Amino acid sequence: MKKLINSPDSVIADALRGMAAAHPSLAVDLENRVISRASGATQGKVGLVSGGGSGHEPLHGGYVGYGMLDAAAPGEVYTSPVPDQILAATRAADSGSGVLHIVKNYTGDVLNFRMAAELAEDEDVRVVSVVTNDDAAVEDSTYTAGRRGVGGTVFVEKIAGAAAEEGADLDAVARIATHVNEVTRSFAIALHAGTVPAAGKPGFELAETEVELGVGIHGEPGRERGAMAPVHDLVGYALDVIHADRPVAGDVLVMLNGQGASPLIELYGAFAEAVAWIEGHGARVARSLVGNYITSLDQQGFSISVLSLDDELVRLWDAPVETPALRWGR
Repeated sequence: MKKLINSPDSVIADALRGMAAAHPSLAVDLENRVISRASGATQGKVGLVSGGGSGHEPLHGGYVGYGMLDAAAPGEVYTSPVPDQILAATRAADSGSGVLHIVKNYTGDVLNFRMAAELAEDEDVRVVSVVTNDDAAVEDSTYTAGRRGVGGTVFVEKIAGAAAEEGADLDAVARIATHVNEVTRSFAIALHAGTVPAAGKPGFELAETEVELGVGIHGEPGRERGAMAPVHDLVGYALDVIHADRPVAGDVLVMLNGQGASPLIELYGAFAEAVAWIEGHGARVARSLVGNYITSLDQQGFSISVLSLDDELVRLWDAPVETPALRWGR
């Protein structure tokens, strides 16, 4: 294993120290492992909190800032943050207007966020939770009951964050977050597994001629092993699955996401194939992201997330955002 780390035990603390040094707009609580806005909670605004296992950067800490999250709780690598962490993040995000928890559908995340919400309610903080489950690959997986929450979580955090900045109340922000999740589908393909620092070896093995079709963000198995093929065929497979689950029609937002180890030259090539597929099926890519937005350490491959747009979603997507990982309009 070759990694830019001091030791597996210090990797998260070292990364958090680096985030604090790189981004003065963030307040990084190293003791509680909470990332929040340095400006504090915005009075009168609904707070947004998310979190999950580390290793998916820039998700979630990279999305703390104007127009997205107010706080994030990073757990150990591929491990849910504990309830006390999430409670600390909730306190940091609360200005008295309530807090939305955005939770990816993994058993540990769901349970720990639920416990934190109950603790927050004991402190008279109103919390509403929205669980993301946009993965079209499988119904149940290693860490989940039901579908996994994956790339669509980025869309939820951005669009719900914009609604909160506009002054929408907690119920309205939760409704828009729920809607974004409902109209988003994702699918991922891995060419090579990532390596958890503490494990020291790849999380699964693929032959040189194999790919994992429908892989999870922690390296969970997909729906099948397939043969390595040109990117045209791999992108077509992913979009065929998405289209069968929810038709790709009208104007769409597409995120062509790297999993941590695929270079941009390959991601742009994959995106070109995605645009051709979508246009060939009568739809239009109206908005897009290409790059690493929800990763799996150094896993090689890509994921595609497709969101069906309407006028309100376009407006909220285009609204100003200023975070370490997404920024435009300010």
